[in-house]
Amino acid sequence: MAAPHRDPQPPVASDELRAPVGIDVELCYQTFGDADDEPLLLVMGLSGPMTWWDQAFCERLAAAGFHVVRYDNRDTGRSSRIAAPARPDQLVKAFATGRASRPYSMSDLAGDAVALLDHLGLEAAHLVGVSMGGMIAQTVAVEHPTRVRSLTSISSTTGKRTVGWQHPSLLPRLIAPRKAGRDAYVETSLAMWSLIGSAAYPSDPDALRTRAEATFDRGVSASGAVRQMLAILTQDDRTPRLRSLRVPALVIHGTADKMVHVSGGRSTAAAIPGAELVTIDGMGHDLPPELFGTFVEAIRRTADRAS
Repeated sequence: MAAPHRDPQPPVASDELRAPVGIDVELCYQTFGDADDEPLLLVMGLSGPMTWWDQAFCERLAAAGFHVVRYDNRDTGRSSRIAAPARPDQLVKAFATGRASRPYSMSDLAGDAVALLDHLGLEAAHLVGVSMGGMIAQTVAVEHPTRVRSLTSISSTTGKRTVGWQHPSLLPRLIAPRKAGRDAYVETSLAMWSLIGSAAYPSDPDALRTRAEATFDRGVSASGAVRQMLAILTQDDRTPRLRSLRVPALVIHGTADKMVHVSGGRSTAAAIPGAELVTIDGMGHDLPPELFGTFVEAIRRTADRAS
């Protein structure tokens, strides 16, 4: 289905809303565009609130004919915090072995996404996930295939431990205790993005600082980040189940990604029958505004295959 014509004014954005999706779990979400358009669910990665899906990107997707839904994962932003301990020693064990005690799993995070679709009255949606969000979207596709119209996995991987690895230089930062306070969060965030951002599409330092400040003010949880990392590090290898998918799929990955090596994207695309692989030279583990047009065009192209 070709994208319908859109007037030049920005698509309408809803207020931030809340959806009960499970026992003691509520998700904060927001929509963009016309509710009669094709539903598209954006799933963000580790510790990232929904606002890391840039509003301009959401508006471009809405202008391309999608009713866009973005949301905070559990333990992120304004969604519920999970009352479960997150022990750093378990994180070290998970990095080393892929096995550790975890408060929740990737399947639980996927269940949140499906429950949000239920709350919105949507039988199925196009799913777009980045990093951990790509893992969640893949898990929805293999565990709830009838709920997925098309799948776009960005900067993500299959769960197989021999692909999509982190650059060794990042590991000390990933397992280091988080310092408390707004200033410490902002400086740590800037340092991390300087390592994992796109060398070919450098970010404006002032914009990064503003985003980090807004992220902290929205709500961060050091223990929540550990709980999400445990879900990532202990996830199963989805490769055999991805081979059974019969859904239009797109995989986007930067060749300069230090957080999830490009082998993760290549393996994802190889596992899903008929998947399109788009590798972008010089792109790291972020979503550069210079590439918004490329992303939207590819997502629209993939959604059209579902028709």
